[in-house]
Amino acid sequence: MGEKIFDVIIIGGGVIGCSIARYLSRYKVNGLLIEKHSDVGEETSCANSAIVHSGYDPLPNTNKAIFNVKGNKMMEEVCKELDVPFIKNGSLTIGFNEEDRNTINNLLLRAKENGVDARIVEKDELHQMEPSLNDGCLCALFCKDSGIVSPFELTIGFMENAMDNGFNLNLNENVEKIHKKDDLFEVITNKGSYLTKILVNAAGLYSDEILANLEKPNFKINSRKGEYILLDHFNSNWCKHTLFMCPTKVGKGVLISPTTSYNYIIGPSNDSSSKEDTSTDTSTLNYLKENASKLIKNIPYGEVIRTFAGVRANPDIDDFIIEESKNNSGLFNVAGIMSPGLASSPAIGEYVSDLIRDKLNLLKNENFKPNRRKVLSLNSLGIEKYNELIKKSPEYGHMVCRCEKVSEGQIIDAIHRNCGATTVKGVKKRVRAGFGKCQGSFCEEEVCKILARELKVPLSSILYKDEGSEVFKYKSKGNDYDEK
Repeated sequence: MGEKIFDVIIIGGGVIGCSIARYLSRYKVNGLLIEKHSDVGEETSCANSAIVHSGYDPLPNTNKAIFNVKGNKMMEEVCKELDVPFIKNGSLTIGFNEEDRNTINNLLLRAKENGVDARIVEKDELHQMEPSLNDGCLCALFCKDSGIVSPFELTIGFMENAMDNGFNLNLNENVEKIHKKDDLFEVITNKGSYLTKILVNAAGLYSDEILANLEKPNFKINSRKGEYILLDHFNSNWCKHTLFMCPTKVGKGVLISPTTSYNYIIGPSNDSSSKEDTSTDTSTLNYLKENASKLIKNIPYGEVIRTFAGVRANPDIDDFIIEESKNNSGLFNVAGIMSPGLASSPAIGEYVSDLIRDKLNLLKNENFKPNRRKVLSLNSLGIEKYNELIKKSPEYGHMVCRCEKVSEGQIIDAIHRNCGATTVKGVKKRVRAGFGKCQGSFCEEEVCKILARELKVPLSSILYKDEGSEVFKYKSKGNDYDEK
């Protein structure tokens, strides 16, 4: 295995690594992405605000500003190609006093310098745009090109399309050591060793540790935890825009936003944490509620269906790190991709892939297909087409997840695609089974049975997420699962 030489190895299967893989697959390249988890998009790309920022906030001429603005302009077309949910709902950055108004005026100037379409709306228009706003909201910066996207579906879409076009993916594989071997990089994992001409370090929270295998890192990753509150999709008119508070030196503050599934998200907090800490706590959630109440009055917390946390990779310099190493030719560090990294992901993927193309003189992949095979949404079918589908494929008539209206047919499809689901969470991220009000209480067992059947493995081996998260630990009285 170590004798096989790849053109490119990407370490890290977050939205950035998967975007780079997708754009690299436009060329004739022997590429491999290595991810330590059971699925792509399992860390920062799985738990974030899901916002496609317009680009008004980053300092002009920084990597953040350049890639945010370009990525925002690319996102709608990319999501059409990859059949990923995206809504251009616009953002409102709210001011509560004259000090905030000065901040908003300065942000308007910055927006113009970054090439972002923005304008200031005063109180009357603001409350017409968002009737649920608190009376204390006085003015706002409105950016019509801000949007919302499904971050896990975008990550999966990038990787699936890359694989459709010939890229390779190794999951459940942890990089243990990297060193130079002549002009190549040798990547040693818990499963084997690989040689590659180009190495892309897109390891997110661990990118400084990956770099330390080859040279002294010129940056340090500081992990910051953001906790969130998720509300059910109870009223599609409750909040239509993404609502921000005026940003400060420590971040953009607490936001309220719809999601592409018509849930609502409140958060995040911004606390230092370990890289593995995704816990939530009452005091932080109360802090979110207190701040969110400044934006919208009478938030219906009876509609909360879960809380969660994500950890983001904040570099010790206030910008994205996207560069080839000066000490190791062919090593590309794509690190510190904090907010607005999700919005920037297609632009970063395209840019890094083109750097590698030029480095290796890669030829165009004439068979490249930019469009991912459609992901069937039953909600988009009329009753006649749905009945026709059921006659042809009865499994689409068997509803597994009542909350999110997910059928057995959709779950089977999610399992058998390139970059397909192999775990309960993998199914959840792809088709939303278990994402609703009951959080999988009614459908999780059936999802496990479908996974076991389709993957041809014992039910007892089905995982919720990674190794050690077996759903079925012990046989119950009656032994009603099949170990064959």
